[in-house]
Amino acid sequence: MSQKQITVSALSKTWILDIDGTIVKHNGYKIDGADTLLPGALEFLQNIPKEDKIIFLTSRTDAEKELTLQFLADNGIRYDEIIWNAPYGERILINDAKPSGLKTAIALSPKRDEFFEESFVVDDRL
Repeated sequence: MSQKQITVSALSKTWILDIDGTIVKHNGYKIDGADTLLPGALEFLQNIPKEDKIIFLTSRTDAEKELTLQFLADNGIRYDEIIWNAPYGERILINDAKPSGLKTAIALSPKRDEFFEESFVVDDRL
């Protein structure tokens, strides 16, 4: 299957990622006793430029906070913020388009426990 490319600007970005089923096996910490990164997730996260902001959001509660923070630290996963106790329903991102026409909101919804196939390609003209 070919990888879909998403063209983005050279501007700094904010990455908002769910944790369970998106970067780690869904509820792996409950089922297996520990989290497991999905194939490709660590490499993707490590390739996010340092000037970009990474925000994780999760339905995990305060009871899972220490375990989750330790997992992220053990795997060298950087982030700027984590939003805990998020509802289970849809996550809706709304952002205005720039006057230049640059769309400033991108949403992906990959299958659970499958790291997304899309790759991001920077276009300096945007």
